[in-house]
Amino acid sequence: MHIDVRNVTKRFGSTVAVDQLTFQVEPGRVTGFLGPNGAGKTTTMRMMLGLDRPTSGEVLVGGRPYVQLDEPLRLVGALLDPSAVHPGRRARDQLLILARSNRIPEARVDAALDLVGLGTVAGRRIGGFSLGMRQRLGLATALLGDPRVLILDEPLNGLDAEGIQWIRGLLRNLAGEGRVVLVASHLMNEMAVTADHLVVVGRGRLLADVSMTEFSARYGRGRVFLRTTGPQRLGRALAADGFALTPADDGAWEVPAARPDQVGAVAAREGIPLQELALRQDSLEEAFLRMTARSTEFAAAPGQGTP
Repeated sequence: MHIDVRNVTKRFGSTVAVDQLTFQVEPGRVTGFLGPNGAGKTTTMRMMLGLDRPTSGEVLVGGRPYVQLDEPLRLVGALLDPSAVHPGRRARDQLLILARSNRIPEARVDAALDLVGLGTVAGRRIGGFSLGMRQRLGLATALLGDPRVLILDEPLNGLDAEGIQWIRGLLRNLAGEGRVVLVASHLMNEMAVTADHLVVVGRGRLLADVSMTEFSARYGRGRVFLRTTGPQRLGRALAADGFALTPADDGAWEVPAARPDQVGAVAAREGIPLQELALRQDSLEEAFLRMTARSTEFAAAPGQGTP
């Protein structure tokens, strides 16, 4: 079981939202689906779920288009817009309607509500739910049919710290059971500790389809972090060897594209004391912003603050 996106293009009038996109989402791992605003993530997920039709190419779930699946909630669970529910309906009734239409046992309704922590408020009307509670109800809907494929768009929105930690464990457990788990999120720190694999898109095109480890190695940059009482002398000595010493936070310094042993050798040769010397790697967010800098639809002008 997997998701296949095969040479897909989607146009809305003269706008190309997705441009010849090809990738596969494999079972048994959490795949992070990343990209700047306007990159085509939501449109691609909507095509996976049959809500939008590709202009060309095809999107298959388990070898078939979503619209050809019998009782799709038994195979695919999705969270796109948790607010797209009738506010006057009770939480349990919302899931019960979906369960009956897909021949899902009623017991799964209560199990799904309990799983996401809404069992005690199942009889409350959705209109009185907080954003976090609506998000949990959306996740209960996605999990209702015990599906083999999960497609989740920003599942962490509205959740508190406890909720974020809970869903992190849930996603990893679902992937560990051999399910397909695709998660679109703008929370890079969470993707860094949750995702095993990354699919990155920009302006509708594929930018990367790699493991988390490979992404960091390929797109991240290392830099030497140090503290010294002789930054001017060290800066001149490093410049002579082709390195640059740049200011960092809290009175520290950095040397991009260098190794600690290289910087340490220069300091030792010149007799410059070092109080701290360490290698630092880019975070996922830093690496992501660097690789997608040219693929961002809306970007602030550098050096300009808010008006």
